[in-house]
Amino acid sequence: MSDPNHGPTGYSLPLSPTGASAMLTPPPWHFAGEVVMVDYRVDPDRAARFLPPGLDLGPDPGAAAAVFADWQWCSDDGAELTDPQRCQFGEFLILLGCSAGDRVMARCPYAWVDSAVPMLRGWVQGMPKQFGEIHQTRTRSVGRAGPRFATNGRYDGTLSVRGKRIVEASVTLSERLDEPPWLHTVPLVHTRTFPGWVSDTPPVEELVTSQVTGVEFSEILAGEATLDFGAALDDDFAGLAPVSVGRGYVFGYAETLCGGALLAPPTASPPVAVGMTG
Repeated sequence: MSDPNHGPTGYSLPLSPTGASAMLTPPPWHFAGEVVMVDYRVDPDRAARFLPPGLDLGPDPGAAAAVFADWQWCSDDGAELTDPQRCQFGEFLILLGCSAGDRVMARCPYAWVDSAVPMLRGWVQGMPKQFGEIHQTRTRSVGRAGPRFATNGRYDGTLSVRGKRIVEASVTLSERLDEPPWLHTVPLVHTRTFPGWVSDTPPVEELVTSQVTGVEFSEILAGEATLDFGAALDDDFAGLAPVSVGRGYVFGYAETLCGGALLAPPTASPPVAVGMTG
């Protein structure tokens, strides 16, 4: 029974007497998904404009990736899995290679999801999530209405925002890889920012990474890829359009997101962190 003198509570809004109405459950959060990813290159000068103080372009200036993912998630008790509408969502994000001192990392300047809970969860982490319509090819084990997870399979992904097709990608698989693409293995670094609301209160602004355990990759298939940015949202987004397109990848991925940590000084030992989801 809740304490009537304590008032409503919860990990997030809305607050309620027991906290059960909160939109977000507290971490850890478990994720498993299917990923369609394309490596590409951007203008390094444009990429640098998306990096806050403390970060630089790292050992491979202009390295970028476009990532589509079809996720299923749950809290530690697995309760969300009984409600597929609640535990499933699509996501698209852009990754930029960067470094914090000698730590190679990745920065996510844009991300879209198709459900409210992962959007709010992203804001808590510092991921810049917005609403979009995300679709990607799904593997099928029978019939002709989808590819097998095998060489010669073709996988496509699309992102639409406010009725406009923004990104299209395609990967035609031709080989198996022993290692995942590097931009999906390095820690992500985010800016947690919340505007001040009370007069003369400064905004919250923190450079953070995610604490991640239980990282798993399925077999990884790769092949020739295409990537096109369609109707640009604005000049900033257009600046991250591909200068050239590299390989594409399809794989399964899982992780447990345990929370966050302030970005440590470059001389400190890095935390175990990847954090592709939210």
